[in-house]
Amino acid sequence: MPLRLTFAACLALLAAALAPPALASADQPLYGPPAAWVDVAPIPPPPAEEGAPANQVLLDDHQSRLDPAGDAFYVRRVIKILKPEGLAGVKSLSVLWSPDTESITFHTLNIIRGDQTIDLLADRKAVLVLRRETNLEQASLDGRITASRQVDGLQTGDILDFSYTRTRSDPVLQGHSFDAEGMAFSGTAGRYRVVVSWPKGDPVAWKATPGYGAPVITTDKDGRTKLSLDKTLIQAPKPPVGAPLRFRRVGLMEITSYQSWNEISKLMAPLYAKASDISKTSPIKAEADAIAAKTSDPVARAFAALQVVEDKTRYFFLGMGEGGYVPANAEDTWARRFGDCKAKTALLLALLKNLNVDAEPVLVSLGAGDGIDELPPSLAAFNHVIVRVKVKGQSYWLDGTRTGDTNPQAMHAPPHKWGLPVRAQGATLEQIVEPQINIPTVSTITRLDASKGLETLAPAKITIVYSGILATQMRSTVARTPRADVERTFRQTFSNAATGMEIEQVAWRDDDARDLFIVELTGTDDMDWRKNEDLNVREYRVSTGAAPRPFPRRDPGPNQDAPFAIGYPSFTRSRTEIVLPNGGQGFTVRGPTGVTHVAGVEITSGTGIQGDVASFTVDQHAITPEISAADADAANREIRKLRDVDSLVRAPA
Repeated sequence: MPLRLTFAACLALLAAALAPPALASADQPLYGPPAAWVDVAPIPPPPAEEGAPANQVLLDDHQSRLDPAGDAFYVRRVIKILKPEGLAGVKSLSVLWSPDTESITFHTLNIIRGDQTIDLLADRKAVLVLRRETNLEQASLDGRITASRQVDGLQTGDILDFSYTRTRSDPVLQGHSFDAEGMAFSGTAGRYRVVVSWPKGDPVAWKATPGYGAPVITTDKDGRTKLSLDKTLIQAPKPPVGAPLRFRRVGLMEITSYQSWNEISKLMAPLYAKASDISKTSPIKAEADAIAAKTSDPVARAFAALQVVEDKTRYFFLGMGEGGYVPANAEDTWARRFGDCKAKTALLLALLKNLNVDAEPVLVSLGAGDGIDELPPSLAAFNHVIVRVKVKGQSYWLDGTRTGDTNPQAMHAPPHKWGLPVRAQGATLEQIVEPQINIPTVSTITRLDASKGLETLAPAKITIVYSGILATQMRSTVARTPRADVERTFRQTFSNAATGMEIEQVAWRDDDARDLFIVELTGTDDMDWRKNEDLNVREYRVSTGAAPRPFPRRDPGPNQDAPFAIGYPSFTRSRTEIVLPNGGQGFTVRGPTGVTHVAGVEITSGTGIQGDVASFTVDQHAITPEISAADADAANREIRKLRDVDSLVRAPA
């Protein structure tokens, strides 16, 4: 089966891109033999069973026929059930498709048991066809249809042979094609084959990532250009653990008829220009006029427009028909008060245009942006769209699918790595560089009052300060969750029978002027002042040494020496304050003080006593997005040393 990237529901503009144009649309599957262009392979002998998974892949066959008039994808998977544990994973086989642009033809669903072949497609009534809308609870309506067949009577030792062809046609894509293939099987496959063909002379580009192998180009019997890879007894490569995403793309190949990112930008531009065009009497213009009356500052206007889209329209993905990649008209979105990322982007653009703010849509990828610049150009690289505003050469980024933003800081550069501006004249990919965080995103201050003595319960107060995106998320969580549930979550999270911490009350407040959300927990702590027999004193251990997580060891494989990704940007602060008995007389502290750089993180520690309060502070501030594999090895040694450093308070003898 061609590897389809998993797209976030908000931009099926990808789904359309990945979708090979269908020659016919259908809400029911078709049945019949493969087309004449398909080379039906014999079932190869099984690989060795020793060390094999419960379900062993005998044949994984993918054949694609790309054409401006419509693309077709033939998929065949043959597996052998080696162990009883494998039966649970093959209860049914399903195929999903979009009836507006696709059709499905089933070829085989056979159980092979020795010399016997059981045809599970013989009874067409046993194939269940329904519009399931599996993501409806996630505010997504894509109109896709599922055809599912229970695999009745499957036994250990059986061979299951399943094949079908998907066709796709999308007139808005103007004849462009895209295919993505990948080795998606466990253990050793008896045979893995990919064959992709296109009309000779058509401008088609392709790229294989490390570990995939070297496809060869020939000419098939119809005179078409053919790209093929055919391997026997092959294992899928494993991505390097801890590496940035661009290095974890192993065992993959992409084929595209797009010649440049510029071409994609121009293809999408008319869609957003049309969707964001509104009439002079539109209620959207009235919203823009209200904003304009309050401020002439273009940045303030942009943020006010963002708040209108966030607060007055809810998110709902519509992927049926043209909704897969064409944004809904801004006036329709405003009238029904919901829309997906495309619709909300068009609405934002309409507001900003009427506010005389320079803005444009930008295609991005949620969670998969790293290394897009290394991929062949395709719409499949993107699963989201946002708006960029430019004021005096400075870029501001607006995402209408967010909620709860109360501060213009929400418009700083997002974590998408790369973006493709959508312009009538076209555009190339642009790198999006996230700024370093200057204040902690989470600051946790724990204050324990041991002033009444070491044997009594200490009143405890924990103050958690969230900033930036985490403050926005907390506002949203608190707004939609019953208060009792929020309080219960915090009590259960911070109460700890092992340490004696018991949270009794939970309160919170919103400081939206500073983009902060503050949670205050109060209770008691049965502080464990343990006897140090060597020194004949009692001690309270605050924490073990502060250090990042160590980096894992990698097995040999593609990109083994790739750098390690760091959680960048990030900035956390942890501070513990202990009010001591007797004004702190005779008490001493031990712990780190100073600045240490390890594993791409700057650790600033402070330990001391001032008056009757002992304090321990640790800031961890990521200063780089990744470090080399060699540096990671060295960092592991430093991390072990840091973790051996205790922070503690020592009572007088």
